[in-house]
Amino acid sequence: MELNKLKPACGSVHSEKRIGRGQGSGHGGTSTRGHKGAKSRSGYSKKIGFEGGQMPLQRRLPKFGFNNINRKEYKAINIDVLQTLAESKGVSVIDPEVLYQSGLVSRNDKVKILGDGALSAKLEVKAHAFSKSAQTAIEAVSGTVVKL
Repeated sequence: MELNKLKPACGSVHSEKRIGRGQGSGHGGTSTRGHKGAKSRSGYSKKIGFEGGQMPLQRRLPKFGFNNINRKEYKAINIDVLQTLAESKGVSVIDPEVLYQSGLVSRNDKVKILGDGALSAKLEVKAHAFSKSAQTAIEAVSGTVVKL
């Protein structure tokens, strides 16, 4: 075997279809577009969702739902997560920056502390919102709650 003898497998390479190059090519005249109609014209592109004139699906289905423009989206963190964070990192102040560095929230997330789990460490917790159960659990172990 020599590099100058290599060639593609038989039947794997096709010659290019040369469209619009005379009747003798078999692809002249209409250039494989057929006769008349929008699809035969230059510059044709159909609308997204066009179904041949039938009422398209996105117009047949009704609009529904409601988006509240005043909604505040919080990232929920339970107090058992705060407990494990305090044990592993050895911190006494937990704020969104500490949560960001530990990979629990993104940079611009608003944080809400929820009351699931048990807390034994005395912590100063800074967050944007607290549930009532989380606030009582933090204050029960003489910790402090700071709303940002």
